[in-house]
Amino acid sequence: MPSVYQDALVRARSGVFRPGPDATYADGDDAAWMGVDWPAMTRRVEVDGRSVNVVDTGGDRPPLLWIHGLGGIWQNWLLNIPAFMDTHRCVAIDLPGFGGSEVPSDEISIRRLARTVDRLCDLLDIDEPVVIGNSMGGFVGAELAVSFPTRVAKLVLVSAAGLSTEHLRREPLLAGARAFAVLTARTGLRGDPVVRRRRLRRVALQFVVRYPERLSVPLATELVQGANAPGFIPAFEAVMDYSFRDKLESIEVPVLIVWGRNDMLVPVEDAERFEHLIGDNAHSVIFEDTGHVPMLERPTRFNELLEGFLAGERSPEAEIEGVSV
Repeated sequence: MPSVYQDALVRARSGVFRPGPDATYADGDDAAWMGVDWPAMTRRVEVDGRSVNVVDTGGDRPPLLWIHGLGGIWQNWLLNIPAFMDTHRCVAIDLPGFGGSEVPSDEISIRRLARTVDRLCDLLDIDEPVVIGNSMGGFVGAELAVSFPTRVAKLVLVSAAGLSTEHLRREPLLAGARAFAVLTARTGLRGDPVVRRRRLRRVALQFVVRYPERLSVPLATELVQGANAPGFIPAFEAVMDYSFRDKLESIEVPVLIVWGRNDMLVPVEDAERFEHLIGDNAHSVIFEDTGHVPMLERPTRFNELLEGFLAGERSPEAEIEGVSV
């Protein structure tokens, strides 16, 4: 059996055999984000003739730019933005073809998505944000740092795509992605019964979240709104078609790499690979008993780690339990 499939089997087993969540898992406070007037901070910005949906807390404080992953939406950061919006200008976007953003007029690619983010920053007068990207959003954020090196002040890669996909067979995965898209459309993943019933929530989100049943109903309701996005398949193809491995060493800004030990979508070994390829300015931190979205599964831990990184701490994880480097 090829090693790539062995790795996939190991990840699958890691997801199936679960010890049970500890007290710090899914410890986010829904009141923190449910009390925010998000519509007042939401607007559409035209980029290359298509509207991009943006949440912008405004102000002239140091900017944080949040980029969601494949199948995600800006709401993937609901448990994180409120922790920083009093000290930073927080800007979260729906990538083209996702959430409230229109499908782009040209083909979706990682490089074009990075270019869209760069142009959006110009339109919003954001010079050097700290870019925080999850999964495909991390891929886009890293490409932004590669192609537009003066744009990014710091970079946070959260279970970022872009490395292990190089060695996967494209056609079987595309077929699987298309089947998943059809399945979610027919079963109504965004429907109320799915998020309200713990077992259905587990089935729907088990490949992304370590313990989906622990997510609150309000939060899960927001997250599944990203299902059936028109940009899903084109973006999936974009992730499979592009490699920037040999360019990562050009990233010179500080980079924090955050991963879940039990990520079933992108292997945790990619954290070490990103760190090695970027160089001494990169630092990886692994969250134990955590899946593909550490910022949602361990929000208190993630926010504390990010706060330390923003403050310039050399080892921001030093006083945080449940992590390893």
